[in-house]
Amino acid sequence: MDNHSHSNNNHTPHYGIYIIVWLALLILTGVTVAVAGIDFGGLTIATALLIASIKSYLVLTIFMHLKNESKVFSLFVGVALLFLLVSFVLLFADYSFL
Repeated sequence: MDNHSHSNNNHTPHYGIYIIVWLALLILTGVTVAVAGIDFGGLTIATALLIASIKSYLVLTIFMHLKNESKVFSLFVGVALLFLLVSFVLLFADYSFL
């Protein structure tokens, strides 16, 4: 058999980490709801986006196994996230001038 086909399958899923990340996502969701009830002024949206970014990172790296993918695939995801960031910057720039 080809040794190259088995070199990428050396990671086994540890279900404990999935449970820990799931609990962290639940806690972060609760923090997001709590932050929505507190008036931080202009920082409310930024705080919610920061928490959403952390949750997205956890989902991408743990549940979607992005940390075990090739660097080219990670680069494609990074470019997509860059375009999302540019869209947010343009959106908030337009929103702030209303």
